[in-house]
Amino acid sequence: MARLQHFAFLMLIVVFTSIYLPANADAHSKQTPSISALSPNSGAPGQTLTITGENLGNKPGKILLGGKRLNKSAVGSWNNQQVTLTLPQGSGSISVRLVTRAKKKSNALEFQYQTGNNSGGGDTTTDLTFFRNFKLLASNDLGMHCVDKDFTVFSILPPFNVVNAQVVAQDAAGKPHVLNSSALQLRYAPVADSQGSINSSSLHKTNFWDQAANSDKSNAELLYGAALAEGQGLLGLYMPNDTQDDSLRSLNWNSSLNLFSATGIPILPTDDNGNNNPYPMLRISAYDKNNPNVELAFADIVVPVSDETTCSNCHATGKKAAQGQNWSNAADLEVQTRSNILRLHDNRHRTTLQANQPVLCASCHYSPALDLAGNGRPTGNQVGHKWMSEVMHAYHAGNKISQVDGKTIYDQPAPVAGLDPALNGVPAPDQQACYQCHPGTETKCLRGAMTDTVTCQNCHGGMQAVGAVNNLKTYGTIDKRTTDLKRKAWSDEPRCQSCHTGDAVKHLIPASAKPAINADLATDGIRLLHAYDRNDPAASPLLAGNKRFAENDGKLFRFSKGHSGIACEGCHGSTHAIWPGDAAHPNDDITATDLQGHVGTISECSTCHKPGSLVPTLAGPHGMHNVGDSRWALDEDRGHPAFYERQPGECKACHGQTLRGTVLSRAAADRTWNTEWGTKTVKRGEPVGCYTCHNGPDDD
Repeated sequence: MARLQHFAFLMLIVVFTSIYLPANADAHSKQTPSISALSPNSGAPGQTLTITGENLGNKPGKILLGGKRLNKSAVGSWNNQQVTLTLPQGSGSISVRLVTRAKKKSNALEFQYQTGNNSGGGDTTTDLTFFRNFKLLASNDLGMHCVDKDFTVFSILPPFNVVNAQVVAQDAAGKPHVLNSSALQLRYAPVADSQGSINSSSLHKTNFWDQAANSDKSNAELLYGAALAEGQGLLGLYMPNDTQDDSLRSLNWNSSLNLFSATGIPILPTDDNGNNNPYPMLRISAYDKNNPNVELAFADIVVPVSDETTCSNCHATGKKAAQGQNWSNAADLEVQTRSNILRLHDNRHRTTLQANQPVLCASCHYSPALDLAGNGRPTGNQVGHKWMSEVMHAYHAGNKISQVDGKTIYDQPAPVAGLDPALNGVPAPDQQACYQCHPGTETKCLRGAMTDTVTCQNCHGGMQAVGAVNNLKTYGTIDKRTTDLKRKAWSDEPRCQSCHTGDAVKHLIPASAKPAINADLATDGIRLLHAYDRNDPAASPLLAGNKRFAENDGKLFRFSKGHSGIACEGCHGSTHAIWPGDAAHPNDDITATDLQGHVGTISECSTCHKPGSLVPTLAGPHGMHNVGDSRWALDEDRGHPAFYERQPGECKACHGQTLRGTVLSRAAADRTWNTEWGTKTVKRGEPVGCYTCHNGPDDD
């Protein structure tokens, strides 16, 4: 009887495991593994590297770095979607791939070891003799910087712009190297745009450096505590023609970002002819440090700045927030508006701001944008007061600006029901809530690739969300904190991966997410139209399970790096101004066109690599294959036919489950191939798939 009970117990275990466990606990290891992302993409020995993908197996296999097996002791956790390891000693660019227990080999992604000054990254060479074909990738860091139009009453933002840059050069074999300040100097100079507008100086374009009323100090010194020379920015830089000192119009090596940076260029949105231009251009040039008159490469980029940060739509005398008596009658609209705001603040909060002009708002309301000392938190008079972003957005949320000058103002993501379908449900600029204060109905600081379908609220949420009225979900914090979940301005921001949640094979589908989220898929069926669950009042940025298009862990897009340690903005364009630009902002596209011959993301391998020097590979950015290389199209043994036979899932990731092409496989430029089926031509923007040239993947 006991033996019968024992048998019944064993059968119960068999039934249980057959229902609740897979037949093979490591069944996935028998499928072809696929690596979708490395985090980080670049780093130093001793750091933790996280490999994300699918079918990696639930038991440790082998990891190959540059073709060499990693020591078992350096392997950390290993599961079917993620593997961690400690980076061994190494240098340069190496391939990373893994082999499962079932001896299935994954695709390879590229990792860049960082070396150089103060571990700051880049090649430490001091002799440029052996390098050629220098390329300079540069961008403004935000896509739009703002500056006050007047500094006599109060100040929110000073003249202050940031430009980042990297220099890539090829060695004799055509392999690209990212160079640092060991051998290079970078400077900026004025350059005219296609309309002849040039901005070389900031002198006499603002009252920032003017002597303040009833004082022997300038407005700049009273506001920011800095005794600046005329034309000098808060961190010492000048506009190009306002100084003869090259060091004061240079980009310095930023070891924390591993790139060259000019932080605090005091540019203004007025060109040298007195015309308003929020999209002025500067030329960033790289010079040989040993011969500083030899220009090696340059990039012409937009250094955007707008003074359309104004409160006059509501606070000018006679407007909805300044009706009745005792308001300012100043002839200058900006002075009038700002004076009215100080009066309103004094009346409501029993302050004495009017008697202490000019007033720096950040002296009481902490703003990370003005935390030049790097405190990271409120100090002094800021303690006990709400952050600047919080108090401004939360106070003005709701009905305060639901109507302006008789027009309905929308503080919600697009598409907005009832609006002109031809505009994709996007409100007109003068009816968008953010543009009532931010630049603006004329400047339109959100521009470029995404502006046809989204508004600011699609990514950031409405003003209550930005104003931190509700706590974020724990996944919404940039630093993964689990306490103090109030949104922190300038850091707890939306991310690329919040909408670009994966590829054509694996991405976030709102209805089937666990738990399900309230967000709309774009018409391509892959990307999301909202960076958050619309049922979440805090608009916590979503995190992607498939990290193919994710930023570096704990970093925003503007601080992240990808392929071989190249800044994401260097290839995609600036935050809020992603390439390709739109017809109203032609200056934005000049940089990409100069680098690769056409607009859009830098996607041509020949931008940095010597043509023909790359073997067919899937180790490009985001797991891409060679672009513009006939061998990928035609080589039977090493080109796409061979890759498809080994890793069909990798092909489907961009070309779709049916391999007819998706938004991820659109041609970046007009392409023509000579094939055995004849000459095939694809226009820019058309999706490429197996049916573009022949009748599907099995057609011979």
